[in-house]
Amino acid sequence: MAITTIAPTILTNNPTEYKTLVQRYYPFARRVHIDISDGTLAQNVTINETAVWWPKGWQVDIHMMTLSPAQHIENLIKLHPSLVIFHAEANDDLLPIFEQLKQNNIKCGVAIVKNVYPGNIKQLLNAADYALIFSGTLGQYGGEADLLLLEKVALIRDIHKTIEIGWDGGANLNNTHIITHAGVDVINVGSAISRSEDPTAAFNALNSATEKESVL
Repeated sequence: MAITTIAPTILTNNPTEYKTLVQRYYPFARRVHIDISDGTLAQNVTINETAVWWPKGWQVDIHMMTLSPAQHIENLIKLHPSLVIFHAEANDDLLPIFEQLKQNNIKCGVAIVKNVYPGNIKQLLNAADYALIFSGTLGQYGGEADLLLLEKVALIRDIHKTIEIGWDGGANLNNTHIITHAGVDVINVGSAISRSEDPTAAFNALNSATEKESVL
């Protein structure tokens, strides 16, 4: 079975809390998922990409919850994360945005919310490096995982066999092994780590759960 990565998530509108989360994750995290919302797609507004930073050595995925990706591209290129994820329902054409990112050695991803069918965005999926199956509520921690959405894994693989697939929304110690066995490569975890009294122990437990040989 392929190795599944647990990626702690950062979602906040407070620069001080952002720093605190970075400090809490630093001892164990290698790949981190940062959520950024400008209020056009999700109801809340987080800190924006100009206020984001991270320690040397982190692999950072930035999830842009925005209907207008083109407005953020210049800042994102300067920031230079490993991956930027945009939403299929964005108003801008994502294909030239993907090309611009790739020209700057930044991978591109597409987020797929509950009501988006992978077969309807084949062109985007074929152009992307990463597909994010989104199960939660945009811009909020503490959602519930709708495991029926795992059916999208096979649909995505039928379109783009080598694409990396992520999961976001409600992942915890009770369901991480199920999400892993469905074929998800990266599980983004929010409150199960960020709100834990011992984030390192929570992270290690989630990693152990991905190594279970059975979904039971």
